[in-house]
Amino acid sequence: MPSYVGGQAVIEGVMMRSEDRIATAVRKKGKIVFQTQHFKSVTEQSRFLRLPVVRGVVFLIEMTALGMRTLAWSADQQSSTGEEFSKKELIMTFAISILATIGLFVIAPYYLTKLFQSDVDLKFNLIDGGFRFGIFVGYLVVIRMMKDIRRVFQYHGAEHKAVNCVEHKLPLTVSNVRRCSRIHPRCGTSLLVFVIGMSIVLFSVLKSQYWYINIAERILLIPVIAGISYEVLKFSARHYDRKIIRAIVQPGLWFQRLTTSEPNGRQIEVAIAALKKVLEKSM
Repeated sequence: MPSYVGGQAVIEGVMMRSEDRIATAVRKKGKIVFQTQHFKSVTEQSRFLRLPVVRGVVFLIEMTALGMRTLAWSADQQSSTGEEFSKKELIMTFAISILATIGLFVIAPYYLTKLFQSDVDLKFNLIDGGFRFGIFVGYLVVIRMMKDIRRVFQYHGAEHKAVNCVEHKLPLTVSNVRRCSRIHPRCGTSLLVFVIGMSIVLFSVLKSQYWYINIAERILLIPVIAGISYEVLKFSARHYDRKIIRAIVQPGLWFQRLTTSEPNGRQIEVAIAALKKVLEKSM
């Protein structure tokens, strides 16, 4: 088995990836269909891109782009028209997603805080962080109420259970996977919690009274915060048996209760199929 296996939920399916292979499985008209591809990170081409923090930023960019492509493919499989997402549509969707994220988690908290505190100081930045955290929680609670998103969260749970099963060296069967936890320490949800927590700390040193400088500083710090958070998550996954590490990652594990749900047997079958496919060349 490869040293690292991860994945994500897609529409009616699961994407799994190892260090050099990606497999996406979705249920289409009752049958499981696959998309497999080779994966090679650009970090392998440059020593600089493999530096701590830098590699985290590159990883997140790669995984975001990969996630968008696999989501688009899974959506195509459920389409009744047979039309596929074009490259232009994917780029537009990616750009809109980035702008929406900045608007929701950077600009909105800043201006909400301005309603209560005019001077940009430590108090301002702590209130700003509180709003950011509240928006994040509210966003998860709201989307969890949507029927289609709840199914995605079930597949997310199936993905975690399948990975936990193979990491515990159990045979990949529906019954074994069902018994495994739907919580996993390497989950992207935990990464987001680290990012939000670290942003509260780092943004607290920003003191400019000019709104455009404050917004620009926050946006420019996002890649740095994401890179540091990636390193923290990577370290915590390697040393998860230590009590202090478990305490650090615990908030992220709590939030996975919102972003995952218990899957049914058919959803587990899809996760197992994707994982087996990605492990074919690695066993």
